[in-house]
Amino acid sequence: MSSQAMTRAASRRGLLLITLAALLWGTIGVATRTIYELTDTNAISIGFFRLAFSVPALAVACWYTLGRAALRIIPADLRWMGLIGVAMATYQVCYFAAIARVGVTVAVLIALCTAPVMVAVLSAMLLHERLTQRILLALGCALVGTTLLVGLPAELETQHQTLIGALLAFGAALSYSTVTLCSRMLAGHYHPLQPITVGFGFGAILLLPVALATGLVLSYPLAGWALLLHLGLIPTALGYVLFLAGLRHTPATSASIVTLLEPLTSAVLAWLLFAERLGPLGLIGALLLTGAMLLLFLPARHAVQRAEPALDA
Repeated sequence: MSSQAMTRAASRRGLLLITLAALLWGTIGVATRTIYELTDTNAISIGFFRLAFSVPALAVACWYTLGRAALRIIPADLRWMGLIGVAMATYQVCYFAAIARVGVTVAVLIALCTAPVMVAVLSAMLLHERLTQRILLALGCALVGTTLLVGLPAELETQHQTLIGALLAFGAALSYSTVTLCSRMLAGHYHPLQPITVGFGFGAILLLPVALATGLVLSYPLAGWALLLHLGLIPTALGYVLFLAGLRHTPATSASIVTLLEPLTSAVLAWLLFAERLGPLGLIGALLLTGAMLLLFLPARHAVQRAEPALDA
């Protein structure tokens, strides 16, 4: 097998891993909605438990897989891992606060649709990733598809601090972009478990005082704790390990486009479990999203970029 064919095969494996991560992330909405139906809780508490439950599982998996090598981290790289943690904690606060002010639809549209654009621009500037016509076409299809899938709000009440809510949603998108770019920078230098364990541990520590200040909810039925455990272990711990593993061979821009499968998965699960139906525009949006994913999986004319960005010392 030629080196070009091996590179393309590795790129497809990377895209497949990120696709699996996005499918796991798509279960977050359904699990969160069920938790709200089971108990009177708040979004920050759910966000904290997501990270808190993921860290022990990640630490055990990291030690079991790598042993003492898990501790071999260049001190200068701890800043990037710490930044992942800061971004994850900030994402939880900004995203859930945006939902409280402008609702789920607007928050999802701003956060999910602007994040790939931010990643595309920043990765071109900072990581020198090439934006091909195929990637730009996939990005356009994915953004339009997400907008149609989520739907535009009929009206927006100004008394709900619309401007502040929009800025918070942009903050969530920027936080997600930071996680993607930092993960991409570290992907070629560490096992995926290392940066995610350190980053999520730091993020949980940062989010704890916020959760305590806003009222950390500790009373859940057994099914509620099971769903919180699911959020921590499956879409968070396993999902982000798959995401970082895929980033080893996938440009950050392509990765951010593939993650837009998350709202599509959420919509399908909501249809199956809660009988929520997609209208004609939603179905068109789902087809556009699917088409965008197929574009990314098609073989490129040129070899897929696989250069690992160097970290500053």
